[in-house]
Amino acid sequence: VKSEGPKLVPFFKATCVYFVLWLPTSSPSWFSALIKCLPIFCLWVFLLAHGINFLVVHRSASRILAGLIFSAVGDAFLIWQEQGYFIHGLLMFAITHILYSSAFGMKPLDLKAGLLMGLVSSSCYAFLYSYLSGPFTYLVAVYIALIGFMGWRAVAGMQLCNDLWTWTKLSACIGAMLFMVSDLTIAVNKFCFPVPYSRVIIMATYYAAQMLIALSAVESRNEEDFRKRN
Repeated sequence: VKSEGPKLVPFFKATCVYFVLWLPTSSPSWFSALIKCLPIFCLWVFLLAHGINFLVVHRSASRILAGLIFSAVGDAFLIWQEQGYFIHGLLMFAITHILYSSAFGMKPLDLKAGLLMGLVSSSCYAFLYSYLSGPFTYLVAVYIALIGFMGWRAVAGMQLCNDLWTWTKLSACIGAMLFMVSDLTIAVNKFCFPVPYSRVIIMATYYAAQMLIALSAVESRNEEDFRKRN
């Protein structure tokens, strides 16, 4: 963790810039899009700092980087969501969750965790359903299924019950849960009713989630270094 911390300093600074400037959502601009996406750009740099060869050799890391790229595009679309780009942002983040799920892998399967995440996802959709109309009835269902699947793969990979967890697997798990909290807050605030301090909750959990998921990508590098030392 200590070795990765300095590489995350630009991310923390960019996040502080976002919250200090606190650009109003009512006046979208390319500048506000840049400030919102800047922390995610810094996470690109964080992964790239481990070397291009590292990303080529370790597919999970490259998929997480690809997910961060689609996330930044999604963030930009959501700046103009009132101008009709909300669905575009939803699509970008759906692709992000597919990439993250692929990075986390399908082993171990852990059907109990899958059942739990299925119940959580179903409960969230059941709550939102009466507020949805038109294409959002189906689009939100698909999106919740994708993020729920991503959460399942992150939880399953931690292997807490088998005492096989690592800090990077725990990072992925917490990151996935925070991403779900962030997106659920967006959905409730947009489709159901205003959530107090919604923007703080959404962005704080979102940036934390992306940072933790990016951190989980360094696991394969740590294992490689351990083998070299031994």
